[in-house]
Formats: sequence, C-alpha cells, structure tokens
Amino acid sequence: MRAARLSVVTAVAMATALTAVTACTSKSGDEDGERVIGVTATDSKCETSRKEISAGHVELAIENKGSKVTEVYILFPDDRVVSERENIGPGTKQRVTAEVKAGSYEIACKPGMKGDGIRQDLKVTGGSAAERDPRLDKAVAAYRSYAQAQADETLPKVATFVAAVKAGDLEAAKKAYAPSRIGWERTEPVAESFGDIDPKVDVRADGLEAGQKWTGWHRLEKALWQDKKIGAEEKTLADQLVTDLTDWQKRVGKAEITPTSMANGAKELLDEVATGKVTGEEERYSHTDLVDFKANVEGAQKSYDLLKPVAQKNDPALVTELDKQFAALNALLDAYRPNATSYEFTSYDKVGAADRKKLSDGVNALAEPLSKLAAAVAK
Repeated sequence: MRAARLSVVTAVAMATALTAVTACTSKSGDEDGERVIGVTATDSKCETSRKEISAGHVELAIENKGSKVTEVYILFPDDRVVSERENIGPGTKQRVTAEVKAGSYEIACKPGMKGDGIRQDLKVTGGSAAERDPRLDKAVAAYRSYAQAQADETLPKVATFVAAVKAGDLEAAKKAYAPSRIGWERTEPVAESFGDIDPKVDVRADGLEAGQKWTGWHRLEKALWQDKKIGAEEKTLADQLVTDLTDWQKRVGKAEITPTSMANGAKELLDEVATGKVTGEEERYSHTDLVDFKANVEGAQKSYDLLKPVAQKNDPALVTELDKQFAALNALLDAYRPNATSYEFTSYDKVGAADRKKLSDGVNALAEPLSKLAAAVAK
C-alpha cells in the first residue's frame, strides 16, 4: 500500500493505534547493539545511527520526531523496496526487521508519506546474508509460487471486468469489479515492492501526486458507481489496467522476497485494512471494502502459515496469540457473508459505526502481535 493513498488525518489516527504497544517498549538504536540502526525522522531530516553494517538481519529502530506522519524504507539502488514501515505517527516509535545482502542501499524517510523522501546511504558489507533455517527457504519458495498464482488468476478476472466496461454494461462491470481485485489485495506488498505499478492501478483520487493522471481500478470505480456512465475515456483506462496488471504478472515472480519481508508484508496488509478498509475510504464508491478486507487477511495469513513452523520454534507464545487473533478476525468477517466460501460480502455502507469499531478492534488485536513475526523468524 502506498501511503500516499491515505488521508493524513486517518493515517495519524491509525498509526497511533497500531503503534501504541511497540512504542512503550522501543529503545534507541544506540542502546541495541550492532544489528540495530536508529532512524530519527523529522519533517526535514532523516538521521541514521549507522552508515555501514554487515550482511544479515538488521533492525530499524524508528522514531518520528516530526509533526507529520512518516514512513521509512530500505531501498535498493533502483528504488525497489527491501523493507518498509508505513504510517508512523508523530511522537511514536516503531521497529522493523529486514534481511540485507552485501551492497549499496538507501534508507528513506517520507514525511507526509509523499514524494521520494529524505535519504541516507547505507553500505552493507560481507559476502553472505543471514543464515536461515532451511524451512524458511521453503517458505519463501512457496510464497513466491503463491504470489505468482494470485497474479495468474487475477488477469482473467480483470479481463471479465474490462470486457464489461468496454461493452458499456454498467451492471456487469459492477459485478466483476470486486472479484477482479482479490488476487491483488492478497499480495499487495509484493506488487508495491516494485514501486511503479501500484500508483497506476490502485491509487485513489486523494493519493495522486502533482501532475499524476488518475488511472486504475478506483478511477473506474468512480465512473461506475458515482458517475454511472462509461465513456470512451473509461474504455481506454480499462485497456490500460490490463496492460499494467500484465506487467505485474510478468514481474511478480522476480520480486525480492525474504522471510522477514514476508512477515513485514503480512503486517502491511493489516495496516492496509486498518487505514483503508475499516474506514471505508478504499472503496468509497462501490462499498466493496469487506471483499478487499478479507483478501488482505487471507494474504497475511498465508505468509504467517508458511512462516509458522519456525515462529513456533522461536516464539511459541506468539504463535498461540496469532492463531487466536486470526481466528477471531475471520469469525467477525464471516458474519458479513452468507457462507465461509462466498465473497459476496455485505455492502460496507450498511455496516454501522459500532460494528465497524468491532472490526477495527479485531484488526488492531491481530496487527500488534503480527508486528513481532519478523523478529521471531529472524532469531
């Protein structure tokens, strides 16, 4: 999820909620030893405690001393994302564990969650990355296959959606819209790691950068539900959506994936739910938020399930808590669909404030222990 798609007000509120537990236990980078890099973010600076570290696991201990919500990335030289933590509210701290090989990287802070960010160089020395439990290599391979399968299965559903748009069939296009997004929503952190696809296919109007043309699903969502018309421009945009998602399908199998990026991706999917779906901002025209919500949770649970054998060995209490919270959140969602296999969820504008609060509480209860999964598999 590109944070630029969120309203800053919402992000502040959700960041405060999601970081409350970790904030009270965080320490500065200098107190943590050689595998931790302290990152102090303000509205105009991004200061890091180290410029060089050996290959392996690294933990960013991030403190936002600015007035804006920020996000912090470790980036490859071509701007692909190694790891990220979004929605870090003013005055809060977060920690994120990543795995880095030898090479040159950049750490970027993005105050206001827009633009290229304020950057610091990071040199990683040594010839090898972290030593892994062999089960983690199997988990990465299985997750890569899962991500590719999601992309492969998405394109035909998108073709159905696009065909309805190009035929000018408003009702058929509405029916095909939410199903066409499920595979994307399950694996969104992988797609976002490329940096350039998400802004083309999944940006909302309030997330547009200056000069950026609005394309993708949500532009068509507005045409179908709010404008209630399909014109020549929408038909062109539908073709463009296929082109952009075909690019995603071709590249997803080549994404840089590590056990920690899988774990952090699972947490990002929960953040995506908290900041976009529970609030009703993501699907503001179609109100199909609960379909995306379920897909995000399924994607997070897939990563967790694959990493679970190692997490069970390293932190059995965490696994017990995650099993409990995933079950609780899935039970909450099941109340909004006719059976456990259907993706015909209640329209989100029919979900009242009290029930939205229950969903939000369920997401936060899962997101907090999920934020510890990367550290658990990196032990």
